Amino acid sequence: MRIKRPKFNWRPFSHKQKQILTWWNENSAVKDKEGIIADGAIRSGKTVSMSFSYVMWAMETFRGQNFGMAGKTIGSFRRNVLFWLKLMLVSRGYKVKDARADNMVTVTKKGVENYFYIFGGKDERSQDLIQGITLAGMFFDEVALMPASFVNQATGRCSVDGSKFWFNCNPDGPYHWFKTEWIDKVKEKQLLHLHFTMDDNLSLSERIKERYRSMYSGVFYKRYILGLWAMAEGVIYDMFDEVQNVIQTGMLPTSFPKYYVGVDYGHTNATVFLLFGQLDNKLYLIKEYYHSGADASGEARAPSDYARDFVEFIAGFDVKKIFIDPSAKGFITELKKMGVRRIEEADNAVLPGIESVAVALKEQQLFVSALCTETIKEFFSYIWDVKASQRGDDKPIKQNDHAMDALRYVIYNLLGKPRRSKFIV
Repeated sequence: MRIKRPKFNWRPFSHKQKQILTWWNENSAVKDKEGIIADGAIRSGKTVSMSFSYVMWAMETFRGQNFGMAGKTIGSFRRNVLFWLKLMLVSRGYKVKDARADNMVTVTKKGVENYFYIFGGKDERSQDLIQGITLAGMFFDEVALMPASFVNQATGRCSVDGSKFWFNCNPDGPYHWFKTEWIDKVKEKQLLHLHFTMDDNLSLSERIKERYRSMYSGVFYKRYILGLWAMAEGVIYDMFDEVQNVIQTGMLPTSFPKYYVGVDYGHTNATVFLLFGQLDNKLYLIKEYYHSGADASGEARAPSDYARDFVEFIAGFDVKKIFIDPSAKGFITELKKMGVRRIEEADNAVLPGIESVAVALKEQQLFVSALCTETIKEFFSYIWDVKASQRGDDKPIKQNDHAMDALRYVIYNLLGKPRRSKFIV
């Protein structure tokens, strides 16, 4: 039985995609630019045209040279970019050899061979991984998710004559380092800048575009749908609707096949336990525990006190997993002493978690019992830190956020990372 290999189904390119594919050609008026930036909305066709054009440019301009390609992580780059890129190249007669152990892809055609190294640029330490190599070009996917130190180190490795930079991203805040240091300085740095919307992806139907438009609101709508470098300000969950997302007593399902708990533990701050029931891929917050952080005497409670309260909180429920902030080591130890199992240290990434909760609210996957009054209060008081946004950092103000943190741990770890991360952007 023959195994069918996946093929890439080519679709017509839009005007902007054609610009990406041809800007470096000999007949192009912008061929002497030092690089290109493609930013804008999700699903706008940037990555397909950018990655393919990058390799075509390399193969027609150089022979036997090293090139760099980077995503936030090597895994995300392989999933979101390289999988499709290899199919595109093979369909156009290129030979592709992927040495996964070395994270190096060798591309060959008509006697020309070049080498493409894959890097992850997730944090400040990533810059160490790219030191020492000499490159003839560098392609950054999701560059707004990378630290400036990594990008500066990578661009500094492009010392071969004729080398160029290729940047691809969805927008962030207007004070983000990439916006201020690269996009705002495209003339100074001699770069071509192309802004994309979903209309620049001819493979999307109007029905699919409307689906994406309905998924986001607030700052996420401005960034991912309109493609704007927009400020994060105001109430974070502006899409939370008491009519649509809050369920009155007696209207909740009486039982659930699966139960989960999110915990935000605080020694002097508030401690929150949230119990969720899952039914048909929907999550229902059915019970909350909220303690301000001190007893009536004003003294802080011990981890063992909260552990006893937790055991009582989950009594009678077959909880599948308990998601707890990894920093709550003492509390986790006390829970284990009391025989509590199925504890999982939560992925506590703040912005991706907030985005996952926002999508769950918009898509009617998250509902809250009217009895969970503290959680409902926090939905309306959980706001962006404007001063942090002005420094280029999106994060909430650290007030009225304990239930929001516990909720985020469950949503992000159960429903997964933001949907946009699963698509070619």
